[in-house]
Amino acid sequence: MKEKNWFEIENADEIATPALLVYPDRIQHNIKRMIEIAGDVSRLRPHIKTHKTAEIIQMQQAYGIQKFKCATIAEAELLAQCKAKDVLLAMQPVGIHIQRFFKLMRTYPETQFSTLLDDMENAKNITEAAIKKQMKVSLWMDINVGMNRTGIEPGEEARKLFQFLDVNENVEAKGFHVYDGHLRDSNYDQRKKDCNTAFEKVVALKESLKKMGVEAKEIIAGGSPSFPVHAMRNDVDLSPGTVLLWDAGYGNLFPEMKMLPAAVLITRIISKPSKGIVTSDLGHKSLASEMPFSRVELLNAPDLEQLSQSEEHFVFNTNHPENYKIGDLLYAIPKHICPTVAKYQYLQVVEKGNVVNEWKVVARDQVISV
Repeated sequence: MKEKNWFEIENADEIATPALLVYPDRIQHNIKRMIEIAGDVSRLRPHIKTHKTAEIIQMQQAYGIQKFKCATIAEAELLAQCKAKDVLLAMQPVGIHIQRFFKLMRTYPETQFSTLLDDMENAKNITEAAIKKQMKVSLWMDINVGMNRTGIEPGEEARKLFQFLDVNENVEAKGFHVYDGHLRDSNYDQRKKDCNTAFEKVVALKESLKKMGVEAKEIIAGGSPSFPVHAMRNDVDLSPGTVLLWDAGYGNLFPEMKMLPAAVLITRIISKPSKGIVTSDLGHKSLASEMPFSRVELLNAPDLEQLSQSEEHFVFNTNHPENYKIGDLLYAIPKHICPTVAKYQYLQVVEKGNVVNEWKVVARDQVISV
């Protein structure tokens, strides 16, 4: 009898495809590995944008993780519903989201919420809202160390912004938030060097403020690629996210992290329209399509060449079409798991080779209640 691979499920006939399978034993391994790298569970502030799921939050809480990071008000609310103690909204709230953030704080007073900003005018908008509502808001200054996506460059304007936060009675100036997701060299030594070079600007900013009598008490740094490097700094909290489910993109780049892929797409062959062409039902609506080809790592069909993808279809080429028939199952690890999860209302939970449950991706929507 052929030995079953770790990703295969016995009750596939009961599962509508495409579907996203998750494996709790592998998630548990990744949580343990995350804690091992951090060295101290209290330093961890994992990002939930990858999974957006209560059950995975609760798995982390069972290991003593109580600080989290998120990207949306809905994700923050999900964390509060899971009774997380400390939640950072790591997207600068603007417009109506400022009011939503304050409503979130009022609705869930048992959770300590904070958010970040990188702009003086928006800092004034947030602090004015805090004054009107007679509330105190916890704020981090988001620092740009080269990714050029968000953040304020470390320099004079950053010093002025943090000083403004520090003297405002309605603000608790928490410290710095530093995301360096652009540093992802597959060579660990080079990645470490790049990360340390970028972080020197953060240290210099902190020291210059200290000389002015202003203290940035805490620093949250990095994402999954730089997580092991920042773990070597004693005074920095860590915020990996992709590590919980992992994916083929990071798996190929960072094997030294020893994380396990814990989410697998299952798709069926639905057509063989011409010689050498095989089509599955894994379209844009079921798999993040912002990545170049190849977009998945096929686990049980290594000879299939990924040709194209449309809304409902994924087209492959093969030199061995006789090996595939309509209805055959393909298992695939996505190159980018985070936006792929958001395409599914439910994750299919696999234990001992069978789908036994489903977890709702609660925070895939923009709004839960707040």
